[in-house]
Amino acid sequence: MNIVVVGAGALGVYFGARLEEAGEKVTFLVRENRASQIEKHGLKVNSTKGNYTFEDPNVVKKVEEIDEVDLVFLSVKGYHLEGTFHSLKELRKKGAYILPVLNGIEHIPILQNELGKDFVLGGLSFIMATLNEKGHVEHNSDFHQLVFGSLEATQTSICHQLKEIASKANIQVEASDDILRELWKKYMFINAFSGITTATNLPIGPIRSKQETFRIAEMMLQEMKLIANAHNVNVSEEDVEDAKSKLMSLPDKATSSMHQDRRKGYVLELDHLHGGAIRLAKAMGVEVPYMESIYGIIKPFENNQPNFTKKGVS
Repeated sequence: MNIVVVGAGALGVYFGARLEEAGEKVTFLVRENRASQIEKHGLKVNSTKGNYTFEDPNVVKKVEEIDEVDLVFLSVKGYHLEGTFHSLKELRKKGAYILPVLNGIEHIPILQNELGKDFVLGGLSFIMATLNEKGHVEHNSDFHQLVFGSLEATQTSICHQLKEIASKANIQVEASDDILRELWKKYMFINAFSGITTATNLPIGPIRSKQETFRIAEMMLQEMKLIANAHNVNVSEEDVEDAKSKLMSLPDKATSSMHQDRRKGYVLELDHLHGGAIRLAKAMGVEVPYMESIYGIIKPFENNQPNFTKKGVS
């Protein structure tokens, strides 16, 4: 399968590496600065699940350089989504299906509107990874799961093909029959995890040690359940407990990518994730006071203000 990765961050490079390792043709569509970094340092994955070095990474800066594509693995941050539309439309014309693995929900109808419902799959991942100073992936956890599924009946064949090739790769794969529900479950978990770690500027261990602090994360899980239910998605109390168990089972030093971005002084996905949840709640008349409070606390750090963000623990 010809796979184009749009978003060559830690997530995109990691799963691109595993798919190339399994014998698929992987191309990275990147911007100028990332292309220069890759040209200088190459592409490499350092992982507890096995290292991988791209011998000759296929990197392009213009979508016009891509001739054949079956699947686009879209792994950009939410605030970069709009900037991908031109490239995605060109790749769609060449026959591509789009597998977005962004957190959240709002990007799904946006992409469907831009590209057509038949060509946007549902996808998500569970992975804790980051890029080091050379742009290489550092993956130090047991999580490297890819979940995907059909949002439309016309996508059965491509999902079957993807399951077949992904099952040969060194990743955990799940083809879901109810991917929309899985997207909401992940959204529930990541909003609580990223919200509480970023707002407190702490990893999960110290947060769990204070019942009053961890309760905020628990209440965010409950609010996300209410939003999902209001949108006719069957996220259950059992799902809330499963998400809570995941938070409880993480290593003490584990933290979210949003918290890592705050520490580094990067732009945060706050509006895409927590802002999106608030908009979805308001559309259905759901009250989410904990979500709004967390959103307000993080807001001053959203747009890369180094005088604040770089004082965090590193």
